[in-house]
Amino acid sequence: MKLFDVFEKLPVNLVRGKGNYVYDDKNFSYLDLYGGHGVISIGHSHPHYVSEVTKQLHALAFYSNTIENSLQSTLAHRIGVLSNYEDYQIFFSNTGAEANENALKIASFHTGRSQVIAFSKSFHGRTSAAVAATDIEALRAPINQSDKVVFMPFNDIDSVRKLLKTNEFCAVIIEAIQGVAGVYVADDLFLQELQQACKETGTMLIVDEIQSGYGRSGKFFSHQYAGVKPDLITVAKGIANGYPMAATLISPFIEAKVGQLGTTFGGNHLACAAALSVLDVLEDEGLVNNVAEVGDYLMSELLNVKGVIAVRGRGLMIGVDFDYPIIQLRHKLLVDEYVFTGYSGNYTLRLLPALTFTKELTDIFISKLKKVIEDASR
Repeated sequence: MKLFDVFEKLPVNLVRGKGNYVYDDKNFSYLDLYGGHGVISIGHSHPHYVSEVTKQLHALAFYSNTIENSLQSTLAHRIGVLSNYEDYQIFFSNTGAEANENALKIASFHTGRSQVIAFSKSFHGRTSAAVAATDIEALRAPINQSDKVVFMPFNDIDSVRKLLKTNEFCAVIIEAIQGVAGVYVADDLFLQELQQACKETGTMLIVDEIQSGYGRSGKFFSHQYAGVKPDLITVAKGIANGYPMAATLISPFIEAKVGQLGTTFGGNHLACAAALSVLDVLEDEGLVNNVAEVGDYLMSELLNVKGVIAVRGRGLMIGVDFDYPIIQLRHKLLVDEYVFTGYSGNYTLRLLPALTFTKELTDIFISKLKKVIEDASR
């Protein structure tokens, strides 16, 4: 049997990782500025993470949600305290797409409405409702096509406000920072006015923090820069540093009904142990503050790189636009300088290093990036 080959793969076989570096089967080390789509939050193989996951694995790795799981309650409390959402409810699942599916279902159940507003260039996942709210036509199979979702211009409040007045929409779903699109930040004023428009029309505001959350922006959630408080918030990616886990945060005025949502693996014992260890490290090492400081430094240094025409983002979620296609640049960074980066489209490098990234590592990366660019111009 062979693999169903749907992934565009880099020619590297990684076998281990430590901190901000990963190592291939030939023992070459690579500086990691991508973290496997922003999943690695506290660095590869962090000692505390390894210890806590191993300890839980020896105790009890899994049982279903038919029994009490005190780890879930502990994790819910810790997330509430650190995010300043102590009064919210939480539902644990496995992936970002699932978290968004659940948020959209809850909004529809609560309002009795079926229409959704999403935004141009959005990405919310590949499952049924999530992909219907994703503005990438190629990802939607015929079975996923939906007339329930209307796509509006990002950061354009007037067009959204006009549409909401029809009172047909259960939810507006928006990424606080659009990741796949190339790291575009939702304006603070736009989010504030969007929240107000949703309140006036009884529409649920869902903020997708799957990539931008958990400290990556320099705050626990990126939307907190705008001072808004959404009805539903979705998180995944870095929540458990590589262990599959996600969550939907739910406003206290939304009533939970038995059987309304379900999951086999979501919030299992091992996942909760992994997620709790991430919160331990976030607190003990002051990573949210580190992200704000190092992110500002990295973005300022990138502006001094030849060919860079724009730098966007917050914290350690950064899009870098070049005035030429970056396919070869990214390839050369990997094969010549042993650096992992992401991309969006033809002109944008996407950087999502672990929240443990440092100014010293920034200097190393900038030096390698400039070298590749200089070598290419000879």
